[in-house]
Amino acid sequence: MPGHGDDTHAAGGQTGAHGAGDHTTGTVGTTEHAKDHGSGGLPQLQTEHWAGQIVWLLIIFTVFYTLMATVFTPRLRKVISNRGSTIAEDLANARANRDEAEAQAKDAAAETAAAHTASRKLAAEALARSNAEIAAQTAAEDTKLNARLSEAEARIRAARDTAMAHVTEIAGETAQVLVEKLTGKPATAAALKSAFGKVS
Repeated sequence: MPGHGDDTHAAGGQTGAHGAGDHTTGTVGTTEHAKDHGSGGLPQLQTEHWAGQIVWLLIIFTVFYTLMATVFTPRLRKVISNRGSTIAEDLANARANRDEAEAQAKDAAAETAAAHTASRKLAAEALARSNAEIAAQTAAEDTKLNARLSEAEARIRAARDTAMAHVTEIAGETAQVLVEKLTGKPATAAALKSAFGKVS
């Protein structure tokens, strides 16, 4: 029986050694799998891929630079140039319009001043003509009035002379009657005339 126990123990030892070997093999496989998994996670960090990445980067940069230099930059430069030309043209038109407006304002001011001067001149001339016409009419009316006054004075003098002549005749006749009644003798014309001459 001791021999049977030794065989069993030996078999158990072989089984344990085999199990330990399988466990070691599994651990090594797991570590290698982890290394493979870790190395395949970020290819851009692996040096063996850098050459291709640099080549593609250069190709993309070259294409982008070519597009910028031949397409986008000329278009942008053309747009900026056209915009600058448009702005410059607008500014020039604005300055021209401003200068034209200022010139028109100056012309309008000059025309207004000339119109005011002309209107004042016309008003002065009209006033002078009116004053001259009024003076002429006044002189004519004064002349007519003086003529009428002269005529009236002449008529008054004539009427007065006529009245005085009649008064003298009436007074002579009255005096002759009174003298005749008082003296009983008729008064002579020479005596009456002499008496009236002394009275007058």
